[in-house]
Amino acid sequence: MKIKNVALTVLISLAATFAYAQKDVDDESEGGFKKEHLFTGGTINLSFFGSTTVLGATPQLGYSVTSWMDAGIVMGYTYISQRYANNDKLRQTLIGPGAFVRLFPVNFLFATAQFEHNFIRYKYIYNTGGNEKLNLNVSSLLVGAGYSSQRMGRNSPYYYFSVSVDVLQNPNSPYTDQFNNLLPVVNAGFNIPLFQGSRK
Repeated sequence: MKIKNVALTVLISLAATFAYAQKDVDDESEGGFKKEHLFTGGTINLSFFGSTTVLGATPQLGYSVTSWMDAGIVMGYTYISQRYANNDKLRQTLIGPGAFVRLFPVNFLFATAQFEHNFIRYKYIYNTGGNEKLNLNVSSLLVGAGYSSQRMGRNSPYYYFSVSVDVLQNPNSPYTDQFNNLLPVVNAGFNIPLFQGSRK
């Protein structure tokens, strides 16, 4: 229950931050939507914990809301493999649309939150032969922190590295192990500005 309260607090804080940030005025801009603030990029997901491996990619489309905040949408694809003590295996494939926000207190450190709704396909393989399949839907909220190359305000390219955990801790989350322990999610990604030459 405490984890869910933390998650709710984070979401409310992010919503309030986003609403306030829309009123922020940079030296170079006077509000309103600016296509030169759009960026693309993505992350590569990699996590190893005991007998669990997580591999995936998450392309994104984002917008530099202010000089200290980026937000956007993502579409993730992840493959997860787990091996149990009795040599049974679990294979998971998931597709996870979602949204993210990154807050930069300084231009090389950031806090991050990413909400996902994952469509998961499970395949459990018995060591004696045979298998079972299951399809589920589950939401996750990845919260963490990271390091980036020098982010020089809006519309600047940068790469980043972050570590997050799923604070919702849903028992069916792809970011927990079979004992519902949190698995660290390591992301390496990059941002590429769009319409950079269109600024007057």
